[in-house]
Amino acid sequence: MVLSNGKPFIVKKINTVYKIFKMANIEELQQLSTQIRRDIVRMVHGANSGHPGGSLGCADFFTALYFDVMKRKPGFDMDGKDEDLFFLSNGHISPVFYSALARAGYFPVAELGTFRKLDSRLQGHPTTHEHLPGIRIASGSLGQGMSVAIGAALAKRHNGDHNIVYSLCGDGELNEGQNWEAIMAAPNFGLNNFIATIDWNGQQIDGPTKEVMDLGDLEAKFKAFKWQTLIVEEGNNIAAIIEALGEAKKMLSNNKPVAILMKTQMGYGVDYMVGTHAWHGKAPNDEQLASALNQLNNTGAFQDY
Repeated sequence: MVLSNGKPFIVKKINTVYKIFKMANIEELQQLSTQIRRDIVRMVHGANSGHPGGSLGCADFFTALYFDVMKRKPGFDMDGKDEDLFFLSNGHISPVFYSALARAGYFPVAELGTFRKLDSRLQGHPTTHEHLPGIRIASGSLGQGMSVAIGAALAKRHNGDHNIVYSLCGDGELNEGQNWEAIMAAPNFGLNNFIATIDWNGQQIDGPTKEVMDLGDLEAKFKAFKWQTLIVEEGNNIAAIIEALGEAKKMLSNNKPVAILMKTQMGYGVDYMVGTHAWHGKAPNDEQLASALNQLNNTGAFQDY
């Protein structure tokens, strides 16, 4: 298996767990993150629908997670034994998820061009009945992903599998009550294999979170539910994300889950999309796409689909 730029996967066996090292340094990770952003705006433009804002804001997180942090085995199986697992809760940011999966080799990069089209496996929200490699849950309805991730973390513990379960949800998504049941449950079970990341961009579909449903002191809320917390002030900085995820893994030794509160900018990388809910679920037109791609410079390290 090779990357889209022709570079080979390097597979190293570590105590029966295969970790795939795909990027050599931060510069390559940044180049890949830019390519993922190019994929996002092209996918949403091609379908004339989708959610570019949150997808662009989380491109650095997905790059760090899938190409540096997670321990993954070649191929894909739903059981996910002896490898780390990831669950996306805010499924509307599917463009960034699909791009990361394709660039990681789960399915052909060319398939990104079918996003939201008839008979495509790349639905607007991820689904399991399409049997798309890398997708473990359907996440169209908000508020459910953390609960599923906790179930997977409990299953790993019962099975003697010492790998880690990761999840991502949006800050506006925390308006859903099921999240708080999950947030209460994880420390109660003493989960020492679960890291939940919150995309803390301060925006949701109807406007700024402070105006729609103010989250207040989010860190204090998680601490009140007995979570360990980390705040990433630069959530669009790959090095900062990798450092935070590494620290979170160390903190799991305290037999409590870790919440990473990651401050991102919605629409990061495209000037007219940055920091506004207006691009939560809106496709760029031809001129706007050209402007976005001009800003997201293709260095040649990776290729458009």
